[in-house]
Amino acid sequence: MKNKEVINHIVNWLKSYAQDNKMKGFVVGVSGGIDSALTSTLCAKTGLPTLCLEMPIKQQQNQLDRAQDHINWLRKQHANVAEKVVLLYPVFDALSKAVEADEQKNEDLLSLTNTRARLRMVTLYYYAACKRYLVAGTGNKVEDFGVGFYTKYGDGGVDLSPIADLSKTQVRALASTLGVNEKILSAPPTDGLWDDGRNDEQQLDATYEQLEWAMTQHAAGKSPADFVGENARVLEVFLLHHNANKHKMQPIPVCTIPEHLL
Repeated sequence: MKNKEVINHIVNWLKSYAQDNKMKGFVVGVSGGIDSALTSTLCAKTGLPTLCLEMPIKQQQNQLDRAQDHINWLRKQHANVAEKVVLLYPVFDALSKAVEADEQKNEDLLSLTNTRARLRMVTLYYYAACKRYLVAGTGNKVEDFGVGFYTKYGDGGVDLSPIADLSKTQVRALASTLGVNEKILSAPPTDGLWDDGRNDEQQLDATYEQLEWAMTQHAAGKSPADFVGENARVLEVFLLHHNANKHKMQPIPVCTIPEHLL
C-alpha cells in the first residue's frame, strides 16, 4: 500500500466532502485506540476545525492516558485541533438506575455496554450540531463490514467513515507513517466499553490479522470445510460474528405496501 498517497487521498476526500456539504469541520471521539488516533489525525490534516472528544464512562486509566497523550501531540502538530472532556459516567449511572438495570444479569450487562456507546454517539452529535461539524467514524473494514463489531446507533452512528475501507493492518501502517504514539500503535485493540478492560480480540476470539484473512476467504467463497485446524476455527469464528451481525451491516428493512392496498 502506498501509505502517503492513501493518506493524502483520505484527507482530500474528507475536506471535499465537508466543503461540498457546507460543513465547517469534524468531531471525533478519541478513545486511546489506534482507529480513533488515525481518524482524528486525518481529520486534523484537512486544516478544518477538528474537535477531539474524550467521553469516559468507567474508563481504564491507561486508555485515558493514551487518549490524552494523542490529543496533546495532535494539538502541537495542528492549530485547528480543539479538545473537550465530557464526563458521561453520571449520565450513564442515572440511566442505569432509571431503567433498573441489573449488572449481574448477562443481558442487562450487554445492554448497558451498548448504552455507553450510544451515549457517546448522542454527545458527538450534540457538538456536531452546535458547530456544524461532521461526526467522523472510527470503524475499520473488518469491524464495519466483516464481523459487525460495533454498536448499532452507537459507534456505528456517524456521518462519514474515512477508514472503513482499511484493514486493521493498513490502519496500523498509516498511523505509523503519520507518527502516532508508539503506545497506541502497540496497545491491544479495545472498544473501551467494559469495566474489566477486556480487549477486542478476547471478545472476538481471534486476532484482527486472522479475521482479515477469514474475510478474504469468505469473499472468495471458501468455507470452514475447505481448511483444517486453526484456519478452519478462525473462519468459523468469522462467520459466527458475520451472520449474527448482518442486521447492522445491511440497510434497515422497510415494509413496502403493495399497490393494491393503497
